[in-house]
Amino acid sequence: MAQFSYTGRNATGELTSGFIEAADASTAAKTLLGRNVTPLDIAESDKDQMSVNKDQQINFFTPRVSLEDLVIFARQMYSLSKSGIPILRSINGLAETTNSKRMAAALRDVGDQLERGRSLSSAMNLHPYIFSQLFVSVVHVGENTGKLDQAFLQLSDYLVREQETRKQIKAATRYPIFVVIALVVAIVIMNIWVIPVFADMFQKFDAELPIMTRFLLGMSDLFVTKWPFMLLALILGAIAIRRYLATDVGRYKWDRRKTRLPIIGSILERTLLGRFARSFSMMLTSGVPLTSALTLVSDAVDNRFMAERILTMRRSIEKGESLSRVAHASQLFTPLVMQMITVGEETGRVDELLAEVADYYEREVDYDLKSLTSKIEPILIVIVAVMVLILALGIFTPMWEMMGAYKGNN
Repeated sequence: MAQFSYTGRNATGELTSGFIEAADASTAAKTLLGRNVTPLDIAESDKDQMSVNKDQQINFFTPRVSLEDLVIFARQMYSLSKSGIPILRSINGLAETTNSKRMAAALRDVGDQLERGRSLSSAMNLHPYIFSQLFVSVVHVGENTGKLDQAFLQLSDYLVREQETRKQIKAATRYPIFVVIALVVAIVIMNIWVIPVFADMFQKFDAELPIMTRFLLGMSDLFVTKWPFMLLALILGAIAIRRYLATDVGRYKWDRRKTRLPIIGSILERTLLGRFARSFSMMLTSGVPLTSALTLVSDAVDNRFMAERILTMRRSIEKGESLSRVAHASQLFTPLVMQMITVGEETGRVDELLAEVADYYEREVDYDLKSLTSKIEPILIVIVAVMVLILALGIFTPMWEMMGAYKGNN
């Protein structure tokens, strides 16, 4: 098939242009009309030109597809699917209206794949950085069961809850992060501009200085004279940590330690468990087999340590064990949650009770996040108090001693 560049007007009358694959110009025109684009000019192009055009539109600085973009896409697809609008027409229409360049490019490619005979889920699977495996699997089940609109509805609800959780975490950590940044800036300013002034004054008196003062002066000299080495050490340290976390062992150990951090560790663990229960419930409701659902959910939790435990649950279920038994062996869940899973397995309502489990964890996380600031504030106050104490002992103590010696001499 040949490549054609086109210029035309869409359903709203706006001028649009792009590339399309077709056997000839006439077929390209019919395809564009099917997309509600009235062609004004169609010219044969080559693949190299098309690649250049795409590279100009999408580059390293192009913003990534956000969770909000996926929520909007899922909601729009639910409405369009429920209204009975053909999938190809819906995809092409959303490609023209979305504000995300990456999403628009992906949807145009999905539309092209649909025209070539691919299913919607397989076309989305070609863009793993936009549509996750969980997203694709739910769409695949919706296609096979004839309930694509319900699949997108479930996805939009799931993504909205995920978005709300992220917003709550950001809101709860915004104040502590701001205070920590302010403290770091204050330390840098004092060591570069404030303490050197006192250092010159102490040097003129040529007196023996207390150990705390010598510590402050040494730290200030380090900041003033060795700052290039400090900056280089920070950069190299950040690169080393990033590379270590990119390895399987590093990611596993860090993901395991995250859930054991003081104060925020339990919140992170409950957030992950809520995500597990919510996505697992959605997969079972959609009709995904139990073992396949566990495999997909292990990727959805985005935690290597917890994913390993979930995969261990899947392997145990494949050996014939029950869900409640492998869940108990995983040691991930509280006794209350274990009771709900057991009852759900006995009554055949595992998906419903898993949704209740997700609600339980989300309520716990919401409560913990609201009280997080009040828990961190005393720690920040202690840190500030220690800084002020060190500064007072290091700066004012020798000044008082010098003043006392001066009055004694007079």
